[in-house]
Amino acid sequence: MSKAELKQKGFTIIEVVLVLAIAALIFLMVFIALPALQSSQRDTARKNDVSTVAAAVNTWAGNNRGKALSLLSASSLNQYVQNKSDNTTTLEVMPYANAPTSVEDANVIVVLGAKCGEVGADGKVAFAQGTVRQYATVTRLEGGSGSGYCLDS
Repeated sequence: MSKAELKQKGFTIIEVVLVLAIAALIFLMVFIALPALQSSQRDTARKNDVSTVAAAVNTWAGNNRGKALSLLSASSLNQYVQNKSDNTTTLEVMPYANAPTSVEDANVIVVLGAKCGEVGADGKVAFAQGTVRQYATVTRLEGGSGSGYCLDS
C-alpha cells in the first residue's frame, strides 16, 4: 500500500469492535435491570392494593355504624374496593381463628380481630390476636423471596 492509501480517513476494525462491545454491554445491563424494576413496580402496586382494601374496610365500618367487623364478607367488601391492580385477583376476609400462616400470590386477605406479627419469606405471616375492631390486611410480594406484607388497622 502506498502512503496515500494509509492516510485515508476511516475506522479500524479494532475501533468498530470496541464500540460494538460497549454497546452490547450497555444492552446487557438494561436487560438485567429491567425485570428487577418491573418486580419492584408490581410490589408497589400490591402494597397500594393492601392500602386500598384497608381503606375499603374503614369505609364499610363507617357506612355500617355499630356493626361488628365479624359481619364483613368478601362480597360486601368488594363493593367498596375501587381501582385494584391486575396483580391482585383474590380478596378474602376471615376471622383470626382461621388466619393463614402463609399468603398465596395475587391474594389480599383481611384477617379480622388480628394485628400484624412477623412476616417472612415465602409469604409466611404471623398474626397476634387483636380487639374486635382491629384487622390486619396482608399480601405476598415478589421481592425479598416472596415475603409477606402486612398492614394493621
